[in-house]
Amino acid sequence: MNDISQSFTRDAEKKAFDKDHRRIISNNIAKYDQAVKRGLLQFSNLDLARTRAASIKYRVINDLDKYLIEFEAKFTARGGKVIWAEDAGEAISEILAVMKKYDVRTVVKSKSMISEEIALNEALKANKIESLETDLGEYIVQLAGEKPYHILTPAMHMSKEDVAALFNRKFDLPADSTPEEITSFVRKLLREKFVKADCGITGANFLIADTGSVALTENEGNGLMSISFPRLHIVIAGIEKVIPSIEDLDLFWPLLAAHGTGQHVTAYNSIISGSRFDGEPDGPGDMYVVLIDNGRSKLLAKEQQRNALSCIRCGACLNACPVYKTIGGHAYGTPYSGPIGAVITPHMRGMENWNHLSFASTLCGKCTEVCPVKIPLHNLLLQNRKDAVAEGYSTTSWKRGMKVSKRMFLSRYMMDFAGPVTKNFLIRQFAGKLWGERRELPKVAPKSFRQLYNEEFPE
Repeated sequence: MNDISQSFTRDAEKKAFDKDHRRIISNNIAKYDQAVKRGLLQFSNLDLARTRAASIKYRVINDLDKYLIEFEAKFTARGGKVIWAEDAGEAISEILAVMKKYDVRTVVKSKSMISEEIALNEALKANKIESLETDLGEYIVQLAGEKPYHILTPAMHMSKEDVAALFNRKFDLPADSTPEEITSFVRKLLREKFVKADCGITGANFLIADTGSVALTENEGNGLMSISFPRLHIVIAGIEKVIPSIEDLDLFWPLLAAHGTGQHVTAYNSIISGSRFDGEPDGPGDMYVVLIDNGRSKLLAKEQQRNALSCIRCGACLNACPVYKTIGGHAYGTPYSGPIGAVITPHMRGMENWNHLSFASTLCGKCTEVCPVKIPLHNLLLQNRKDAVAEGYSTTSWKRGMKVSKRMFLSRYMMDFAGPVTKNFLIRQFAGKLWGERRELPKVAPKSFRQLYNEEFPE
């Protein structure tokens, strides 16, 4: 077991038995579940919508080079600039070079998971560039010195009392401040930052190939202001974000909103196709799109797991996952937590150090059931496990145990050879530590199903 997997086990254990954490996360996810249930009612045929979305994304993933080239051609034709980055280091280097060119000292950032993936805030800080998160949830975790807890809801692990206490410490707001009062305070603070910022950075929900546009969806308007006020706009996006046509948004935007927050459509939906033209009053003077690989090509090379690149980052699989709801987002140690994170992280960051995430699953299939683009997540977790074993990332004792278990379970004679007392003893000896000291080991019944059946239906 490496240091990363040991840290995961330790952090998961701690959170799993933190009653306050369980209470907060259960309450917050329950609210999302109720909203999503209502939001999905807008679809007359939800399964058909999911099937169409899955088909479009599958086609894109298998012809990714074609659609990316089309996007670049259309975007640059309208005055935009595209930068290709192989990994996080190259992305950071290119972004810093652009900022140096424009003498950037202050940045306002809209919510972007890929910025967490490449540790953008840390890089900007190291280069004495002020970077401020403008999404309320992201701003809260930035103030707290934490990483986002959830793909869609960064501060899901915090109660309103926790947030009030944080703002009391940081800004001397009353300790009993209401969410409305805190929101009003942050809105005033951020408006001043938007007006003065040198650069706005956003992610991209979708990159539209046939128009060369960036589609951005949000609920607070901070993304739109990050685009409108600063003279420079930088978009950072994974290469998998592309969709074929602007006409596809009437399918993907409602699916994303309904599965993410339960809305019919989010409050602000923007389509940005380049920098400001002469005579236009708003928008950046220059616009860059940084297309980042950072391990995605490794995932693309996997015939089955490449399907995970279809993800539209709605967070539905996290909300459904019993493991995520127990251990929380921070325990995963990666920006992409929950089932989707467990599938993609071993390929993007390396199977050797991250294969343990694919084993941290009940394989109940709930993640697959709720995915709006029909990614078979539980099957991909199994495939990851198979790959991990095939690549040699399992201990000798584990492999021997699996070999013995397989032989025993395939033999009726061996299964019936020992009685329940002996079987329970063997389970305690060989599975006790693996099961964990906080859980009670299951006991073998006095009679097997076969014995009960033969007694009920004798030959």
